[in-house]
Amino acid sequence: MEKGERTLLRAGFLLVLLALLTGLVVQSFRNPRMGVSAHLEGIMNGLLLVAAGLAWSHFRLSAGQARTLRSLLLYAAYVNWGTTSLSAAWGTSRLTPIAGAGFVAQEWQETIGVVLGVSIAITAVAAVGMMVYALRKEGPK
Repeated sequence: MEKGERTLLRAGFLLVLLALLTGLVVQSFRNPRMGVSAHLEGIMNGLLLVAAGLAWSHFRLSAGQARTLRSLLLYAAYVNWGTTSLSAAWGTSRLTPIAGAGFVAQEWQETIGVVLGVSIAITAVAAVGMMVYALRKEGPK
């Protein structure tokens, strides 16, 4: 098993574990609905990391591209869970008006949530785009 595969598999299962633990404390968050979102984000992103780890040997990437993809995946997955957990704890709602309905956080907390949320969106799209590209057809032999 290649180091990249093992890193993503381990990180994915660790994130699923963190998500399960998050689910145990949902009622402790200022916004429990957002706490459920953090729980689900962690599970979904953890499973995405596991899937990427299992597919890793099928990707056609240079060493640099592989490092970049692994970094993008890890950032998007963990920061998504972490940001959603912070949003649940702080009660932010600017970026998540449905799950955050009825909650307002301090301006600096809302700003952090928005900045991280936008960075997650950009990073996740880039990572998934790279994976689609990395699974392109092989050229003639």
